[in-house]
Amino acid sequence: MITTHSALIYAMVLSAAADGNVDDEELNTISEIINVLPIFQDFETGNFGQIASSAIDLLSEADGLDAAVDQIKRTLPEKLRATAYALACDVVAADGTATQEELRFLEMLRHELNVDRLTAAAIERGSAARYARP
Repeated sequence: MITTHSALIYAMVLSAAADGNVDDEELNTISEIINVLPIFQDFETGNFGQIASSAIDLLSEADGLDAAVDQIKRTLPEKLRATAYALACDVVAADGTATQEELRFLEMLRHELNVDRLTAAAIERGSAARYARP
């Protein structure tokens, strides 16, 4: 079983890796989120690399993505599931382009975490607004 922090990081890392390429913009966004948001106030940032590697390693296993999303779902209490979805959306929006693979991952995550359509739409719109480019 992973920790709450790990589950939230898994959601962000998996959303970044969904298109097969984790770029600097996505990594910087994850780092900023971890350093700024209250949910991570007691997180030991030195553990990030190991947690991110564990998330990526799961992808190399058969049904690894399903297993990772299942771990996120089993770990997070109901009240933090929309938070995980929001963090994943922010990472996808960070580089200004959402690929089909990233969108499919977000849809899968939304369904598995039982984030309703209205809440998801609000989260997605908020991410798009925060990461809009001129």
